[in-house]
Formats: sequence, structure tokens, C-alpha cells
Amino acid sequence: MQVLSDVNPLSPSEVLEIIPQQKPFRFIDEIVELDADKITGKYTFREDEVFYEGHFPGNPVTPGVILTEAMAQVGVVALGIYILSQTQPKDELRQWTTFFTDSQMEFYKPVFPCQTVVIKAEKIFYRRMKLRSVTRMFFEDELVAEGTVAGMGVKL
Repeated sequence: MQVLSDVNPLSPSEVLEIIPQQKPFRFIDEIVELDADKITGKYTFREDEVFYEGHFPGNPVTPGVILTEAMAQVGVVALGIYILSQTQPKDELRQWTTFFTDSQMEFYKPVFPCQTVVIKAEKIFYRRMKLRSVTRMFFEDELVAEGTVAGMGVKL
């Protein structure tokens, strides 16, 4: 990977500003650790999230597809933006988006409204604009889910 000498690494808050997903479909509140090989993010599932209305009435549980999306937003989108920032000028980063390509997940515990999860991801590989990461989601230091997520950076 060619690194531009005039490009400074993005801060976690700058990465959050560039992420294309926005409320109500952004599942990252904070990035607490970030480098070219790993990232840690946090998200609190609010009790008024729209998907809780039907999943399941009276006993809401966060759908696995939403947990997967949260893991992909941290482990592919946010980490991918940071990695891309090493080779692209900051003013061009918004011209890129990430298309989710695949995942393989295992779920161990449910996530309920008002719980804050920590998502940790480590880069497996990044080449030809494709990023694959191993991701793990924790609630209070207990493993909730783990697997791999992958996506491809595409210039719009």
C-alpha cells in the first residue's frame, strides 16, 4: 500500500464524520481505539429503535442482522475509511462508499434494549479495495457474537 506523506491519519471523530450510515441506521456511537490493523467501537441500543416494535413485542431482542450490521460498520466501514485515508487525500474520502460483500457469524447471547456493546475488529486482509475483518461483540466483557465481515470500497 502506498502511503501519502502529506496525509495525516484520521482521528476517531473524523472517521465517524465520514461514515455514510446515519441515524437511524448508524450503529456506532464512539470509536475508542483505531489503527491500520484494528478498531474498537461502542454502541448503545436505544429502547426506541424501530426494529424493537416487531422483534419481539413485549420482549424486544436485537435482531442478528442488526448485530451483523453494527459489526460491519465498525470492522469494515470505519476501519476501511481509516485504511483508505492512508492513501487518499481527506477531501476525497467522501467520494468512496463500502459495499458489504459477505459475513459469517456466530451468535451466543441476546442483546436487549439499553445495552451498550463493544465491537472489536482486526483486519484479516486489505487488498484491491476489499477488506475482511474478524469481529467480536461484547456486552460487559461477555462474548455476544463473533465472525468475519467483508466489504469492497467503491468510488462513486
